[in-house]
Amino acid sequence: MGLRSTLSTTAYVLSFLILCNEVNKAYKKLSQQEKKLTPLPPKSRGIESRIGNTPLIEIKSLLRKTGCKIYAKLELSNPAGSSKDRVALAIIRAAETQGLIRPYHGDVIFEGTSGSTGISFAVLCNALGYTAHICLPDDTSPEKLLLLESLGAEVEKVKPASIIDPNQYVNAAKRGAEAINNDPNDPRRAIFANQFENDFNWRIHYTTTGPEILKQFSDDEKGVDVFISGSGTGGTIAGVGRALKEYNEDTKIILADPQGSGLANRINYGVLYDSVEKEGTRRRHQVDTLVEGIGLNRLTWNFSKAIPYIDEAVKVTDEQALKMARYICLNDGLFWGSSSAINCVAAVQTALKYGPGQTIVLVACDSGERHMSKFHAAAIKHGLCELEDIIQGTD
Repeated sequence: MGLRSTLSTTAYVLSFLILCNEVNKAYKKLSQQEKKLTPLPPKSRGIESRIGNTPLIEIKSLLRKTGCKIYAKLELSNPAGSSKDRVALAIIRAAETQGLIRPYHGDVIFEGTSGSTGISFAVLCNALGYTAHICLPDDTSPEKLLLLESLGAEVEKVKPASIIDPNQYVNAAKRGAEAINNDPNDPRRAIFANQFENDFNWRIHYTTTGPEILKQFSDDEKGVDVFISGSGTGGTIAGVGRALKEYNEDTKIILADPQGSGLANRINYGVLYDSVEKEGTRRRHQVDTLVEGIGLNRLTWNFSKAIPYIDEAVKVTDEQALKMARYICLNDGLFWGSSSAINCVAAVQTALKYGPGQTIVLVACDSGERHMSKFHAAAIKHGLCELEDIIQGTD
């Protein structure tokens, strides 16, 4: 019995020691994992405090095909899902400072938009004590309309029309704000955000987005060779382009422009014109493309601020954008919107033009979830695409 008891006790002690050793190993492993955590943002107050400081990722499949490191600035990581969060917050804060609007007084912010700006204003108006009134073309994608309505925005749908038409969506927004401000019996105040002409648009990208990119490359001696962005209002490419050029004048700033838009011709040839402007050839009243949010056939204040910094423009067809959207989704797991796909096509074309070794940064503007019924419904039909197929047919 003595020997048996001794063996039993010894086995118990050994088991206990083994268990302690395993627990110690697990603790060390957990501690090492904690040390590997990426830096976490500090706790903050309100959704508006989380706007900006967006991540930068490399698109791996494009490196394999081009020999260039192509990075995406994930503006879709902003709280309301796009770079327009920056602009909306800047415009609201400026209007508050000027005494044009007051929170929690029923004041209204009007905006005319066919892209993500309306969603950003809807989210921030809820958070900051305002009402968002969004005027947009009645052929805007159903998911964007539903999202705006779900967010509680007042939605005013108008027929697509030229900017010279008084009923065009931008003009409708301006008229709505004026109606409130000119009514002596209405105690509310209103502003027309006017993202296309508002100076705070390009300035917020100059003071935040551009410097963020520079900081994210601060440990890279080579830095950024090329920055690529589309243009809806022109604010992003104007602000970021200026910031990067002031840091390094050799950085190339390239506009990615969809079919139907005249901005690429304005940069490359000095003429704001596209062949679809010819009488009887246009499918839509604004820009003849499936792409929403970028492309224009008029010169805005914000885009005029970009022109001195843009080196060249790349024209991208709808077919190229649709195929690229499928390519990065199926090869990288990146389900992005139409303007992001446009930027990726331009990035690949630029990489092939200037050769391997370039460091290229583009903007990932918003998620593909906002483009399901129109853009991605068409993209699905293309199936699995090769990059060589995408770049064929470049203008």
